[in-house]
Amino acid sequence: MANYKDYNYDQTMMVPVTLTDQLIPGTLEYAIHHLVENCIDMSIFDSKYKNDSTGAPAYDPKILLKVVLVGYSRGLIHSRKIEKACRENIIFMALCCGKVPDYSTICNFVKSMETELTEVFRNILLVCDKEGLLGGTRFALDGCKLPSNASSAWSGTHAQLHKKMKRMENKVKKIVKKHISQDTRDSENLPESAHKQIRKLEKNIQKIQAFLDSNEPKTGSKKAEVKSNITDNDSGQMKTSHGMIQGYNAQALVDSKNQIIVSCKASGEGLDHDQVTPLVDQAKDNLQSIGKDETYFQGKQLLCDASYHSQENIGKALEEKMDAYIPDNNYRKRDPRINESKELPFSPADFIYDENNEQYICPAGSVLKRIGKNHRKGKKLYRKYVSNTADCSGCLFRHRCLSNENTKSRYLYVYKDKKLAKAAKQLYDKLAAKQGMLIYDQRAGIVEPVFGNIRSQKRLDQFTLRGKTKVNIQWQLYAIIHNIEKIVNYGSANAFNPVFT
Repeated sequence: MANYKDYNYDQTMMVPVTLTDQLIPGTLEYAIHHLVENCIDMSIFDSKYKNDSTGAPAYDPKILLKVVLVGYSRGLIHSRKIEKACRENIIFMALCCGKVPDYSTICNFVKSMETELTEVFRNILLVCDKEGLLGGTRFALDGCKLPSNASSAWSGTHAQLHKKMKRMENKVKKIVKKHISQDTRDSENLPESAHKQIRKLEKNIQKIQAFLDSNEPKTGSKKAEVKSNITDNDSGQMKTSHGMIQGYNAQALVDSKNQIIVSCKASGEGLDHDQVTPLVDQAKDNLQSIGKDETYFQGKQLLCDASYHSQENIGKALEEKMDAYIPDNNYRKRDPRINESKELPFSPADFIYDENNEQYICPAGSVLKRIGKNHRKGKKLYRKYVSNTADCSGCLFRHRCLSNENTKSRYLYVYKDKKLAKAAKQLYDKLAAKQGMLIYDQRAGIVEPVFGNIRSQKRLDQFTLRGKTKVNIQWQLYAIIHNIEKIVNYGSANAFNPVFT
């Protein structure tokens, strides 16, 4: 008969644990621990505390920053889950030396670190630069749309919200009327279920009314009113591949050498037409703070997808003297590698500008004359040129030039600013060349893995904080985690040597 050793689960064991042994070199938590201790100037947090002579001792910001970064890197974006990990997970116990900051302390720390986090981000960039991880000649800009901590059911224009509130008021009246007619009793003696329903409706009515009283209508790019959101009015409704969401457009500008994020920003605008300027300006400030020259971006290539093709973004690239690759919406239709037809559609670059006569010449030799001084599309001004209907009716290139067979004339919209118009034409020419296509094709390989890492590996599938400022904090924390992971994978052991003494 088999003979087994006894075992008993109903017992307590005292296990000796050395905290530093839990942080294994080569892991992300080890890197976070050593970078916070040695390479981040944590004295920037001291001014937030005024308890030197009175009050209880506070948790050291080093501990809080470590557990937040490690928690976020493991998909623990809720402060209650981070608190639980500090109680139960040996790695978190080691990081906070057995102390257990409660969820409100963790949450308040995250929400209040807007100014300090910029310096933390720059300190990590400085380590990246010391390790030779920066210095790519290309920068790719892109964004991913993530849901906010707000329901789209609470979205609407002010008129729609007024109607929603009115419907709730009518529903309250119907509930009261229904029970009075059924039970012949007054409104004060309604059943508890009816009172509960009424209290909920009245609470929602007060919520809508308070929002309408304290907020002005939001306007979009075309100066028309767009939907506000009662829960998080900084967020916006955005179209994604999975449908409409109430969320934020999280942007990142990425260095091509090792996919280091050099600037990041979250916006409530779903469109990317105005995103290049704030991201490039932020990147310039970040890089200058670590010793780079203000002309650092001159001559560097800027790769963006077609959603960034706008006057503002092309103008910013021109101003910074960057070599921009920003295709228009029809770029793929003209790509011979995708469209196998030998007769590809014409681009605006195929039309020759006759400056003396203020007109364009089409590929067939016909003239497109200017109509009016300026033409407004949304808030942007264009010069508008149109061909003669007779010239287009029998043209052999109709199928390559006009949008469909019923179109009678070719319309050409050119940026009002002639410098921008010239830059846009150069952009068309550059992307039509084989070398330009090969350069632009590298965009996805630079920036898309960054979002893949943050969304899939770090499990950021929704922002949990509300308001643009707080959402930006969360997005920047994830950018810091991504950059630290690059230091772990591609840096040297010297990366953890002290920077601030």
